[in-house]
Amino acid sequence: MLEEISQTLIPLIKEWENRLMNFSEEVISVPRNKQHRNIRQIVGHMVDSASNNTHRVVHLQYRELPLRFPNYATYGNNDHWISIQNYEKENWDNLVQLWKFLHLHFLHVIANIDADKLQNEWFADVDKKITLKEMVEDFPQHFKLHISEIEELMNE
Repeated sequence: MLEEISQTLIPLIKEWENRLMNFSEEVISVPRNKQHRNIRQIVGHMVDSASNNTHRVVHLQYRELPLRFPNYATYGNNDHWISIQNYEKENWDNLVQLWKFLHLHFLHVIANIDADKLQNEWFADVDKKITLKEMVEDFPQHFKLHISEIEELMNE
């Protein structure tokens, strides 16, 4: 399962690194999706997701369970992350490289998960627990969702 995730995402990361690097300033900044995000902000959100998920994977393997770890994306908080980090002003080349390397590192981290820890749970919301396995298995879907949002904006 964990190896399949890497095999699915590594080619997408490589493909999209090249595509993202070739976008014009107008393409990455102007069109907005239904969440009122442009491509810069979507890529920034994906950076936040890879970073937060890396921390969750690590914490879920050694901390007291079920893990209480903030869900940065709940209740619109991910918009705060995007705004506070001001992805609008981030150097695009740096942001794309950060996006690439955080995702590659996350794939490395999940490839090294202790299989005995896959059923460890964290509170994703007040009454909602998610296992480490479920979280990791859901990640490719989340990644592809945001890639499809970028594709939609490219075509506007």
